[in-house]
Amino acid sequence: MKGYIHSLQSLGTVDGPGVRAVVFAEGCPLRCVYCHNPDTWVCREDDLTESGELFERILRLYPYIKKGGVTFSGGEPCLQAEFFCELAGELRERGLHIALDTCGEVSGQAVEALLDLTDLVLLDIKMTDPDSHFRNTGGDLSKVFRFLDGLEARKKPTWIRHVVVPGLNDSEDDILRLGELLSGYTCIERVELLPYRSFCEAKYENLGIPYPLKGRPQMSPERIAELQSLIKQYESRSDLN
Repeated sequence: MKGYIHSLQSLGTVDGPGVRAVVFAEGCPLRCVYCHNPDTWVCREDDLTESGELFERILRLYPYIKKGGVTFSGGEPCLQAEFFCELAGELRERGLHIALDTCGEVSGQAVEALLDLTDLVLLDIKMTDPDSHFRNTGGDLSKVFRFLDGLEARKKPTWIRHVVVPGLNDSEDDILRLGELLSGYTCIERVELLPYRSFCEAKYENLGIPYPLKGRPQMSPERIAELQSLIKQYESRSDLN
């Protein structure tokens, strides 16, 4: 089976536990204003890749990733769920841990089958209210929480990732609302607040795409630490793990 693959990153350390290979798929249903990978939005025929070929490339990294695993990212890998099911099955036969990095807005039988083969889900929650989510991503926040409900029903280990952007979703109210939305989900193992970075501006220029947040300041480590402490305080008085 063939899939649209943008790239394979070796020895990744931020997309799941341990040292990992990260497969970046092409195609995405969202257009997030702070997207770092606009070059993955569109599927390109030149990037069609056989699952067997990709499997062999990943296996070359086995000595380094055998205690970590492989993460499917993008773009949105769930748009090519059948391809990633085939790849995941082969990788699991070699004992490799599979993580799925998803926006949670794609569903269907093939996605359910992919979740069966997934050890950990990295679920990106972009915004904490439906209007802001639609304005800044073009997506439907209710789909994301239906996806999370499904993970809870499966008891699937889940990490929540939330990019914090100055002037967009960086208030204490925003973070406390995130904590409230996530309370009661026992499948959630951690909540990661990720600082907004503007390193992607050059990609937009090269692609001839206007960057919606041009000139926006980056998040400081100090502010992220403050907001992360709010989540920790919320966890201490909620059911959030």
